[in-house]
Amino acid sequence: MQYLWVAFIILFMSLLFQLWKRPRNLPPGPWAIPVFGNFLQLDYRNPLRDFSKLAKRYGNVFRIYLGSTPVVCLHGYETVKEALVNNATEFAHRPKHPALTGSNTGKGIAMVPAQQYWKEHRRFSLMALRNFGMGKKSMEARIQKEVAHLVRAFEIQGDTLFKPNELILRAVSNVTCSVLFGHRNEYEDNSFGHILHLTDVNLKLTCGFWGEIYNTLPFLRCLPLPFQKIFKNREVILAFLKKEIKEHRERWIPEEPRDYIDCYFDEIEKRKNDGSSFDEKALMYILLDLLIAGTDTIANIMWWTLLIMVTYPDVQAKCYNELCLMLDSKADGLCYEDRSKLPYIQAVQHEVLRFKEVISVVIHSVSQEVTFLGYTIPKDTRVMVNIESALHDESQWKHPHEFNPSNFLNDKGEFLKPEAFIPFGAGLRVCLGENLAWVELFFFFVTLLKNFEFIWPDSSTAPDLTPVFGTVNTPRPFEVRMRKRD
Repeated sequence: MQYLWVAFIILFMSLLFQLWKRPRNLPPGPWAIPVFGNFLQLDYRNPLRDFSKLAKRYGNVFRIYLGSTPVVCLHGYETVKEALVNNATEFAHRPKHPALTGSNTGKGIAMVPAQQYWKEHRRFSLMALRNFGMGKKSMEARIQKEVAHLVRAFEIQGDTLFKPNELILRAVSNVTCSVLFGHRNEYEDNSFGHILHLTDVNLKLTCGFWGEIYNTLPFLRCLPLPFQKIFKNREVILAFLKKEIKEHRERWIPEEPRDYIDCYFDEIEKRKNDGSSFDEKALMYILLDLLIAGTDTIANIMWWTLLIMVTYPDVQAKCYNELCLMLDSKADGLCYEDRSKLPYIQAVQHEVLRFKEVISVVIHSVSQEVTFLGYTIPKDTRVMVNIESALHDESQWKHPHEFNPSNFLNDKGEFLKPEAFIPFGAGLRVCLGENLAWVELFFFFVTLLKNFEFIWPDSSTAPDLTPVFGTVNTPRPFEVRMRKRD
């Protein structure tokens, strides 16, 4: 009996302590259990439905606790815009995220605060990506060359059931590798395939249930739980990147850069006497961020695109007909500028990203205490931005909850992009590779569409469009049948 009293007193004191330390004027939210916070009230497999319910109850700015850590959640396009665009500087920081960053001591680019180091490396990365073709005809040619490899790999499959995911992942990764490392990898290269597999596993773990457990319940970190895989996998990936950097250093010729790594070496040399933050350790973690961002996101968008094409064959047929009319009127090959003459294809590609948001939640923090929509958000508070809620906001979209390309078409059938379309984020932290992503997505889609008709193999069942939630939302494994077009 006395043990029950002791447990009751501990619970009571924990509740009092939680109330005492809670910041004043924090947004409202559900009661949290001591130590665990709101973990047990959220569906860790996909918490987005829970966030929608909480937003209806508490408003578009609400608060949850992950462990003892308060997290402010932003819901709906206008709220997200107010934070990321109208208060861009204050909301541009990143919180501490041990599962994602490990022991990288503030290196990389994705999860570091928006301070001088981040500004310098983001500016440099944008410059380097432009130098190696982003927005140039040379990048179009590089992408088209890789898509040709993919088409040949698809043709080998013939008229059989097959899973397209692996081949698409390899093709997309080769575009990224050609920019970062100056070379592509054969689709049969099992060693690089293993690296891609490990990055996919880590993406699911770090921002899933086990990643959050690691972040917010530090007393569990020494236990042999699934989050330990994150760090074992990361060491293998970093060893691969260290090898690439070492080999590049041995072949590096100053001021004759072949790729991003060489360009970074030139920058190290240029800044070597000014106490610069540019060094090979920073390079390793930036390569990790760019490899993941430039591969998994684009590959997943293409997987969703194919899955939606077999779900809506009438949409696929309409895209093909529009493409044929364009090709019949051109003597030379297709270029990226031609997308303006393909309004329906543009609408379909944008609708895929809106309907099946690949990144549904992004994590920010505030650099200083902020008064936001009547609430006070303390400095360094973690802010969870619900991108999915903006892409399905009923006040912003004609058809918010269904796949419908007319969300991006006006009454004349012309393409238009609503302001609420923010799949790559918004404000200072908008994805730096967004322009490159659109070029890739355009050529991958139209080239596959031109060469193949994709068919769902079982007419008695519908494709499963339920995503596997994570840092990047992935479709469940699926098979398709292809028919080679004349």
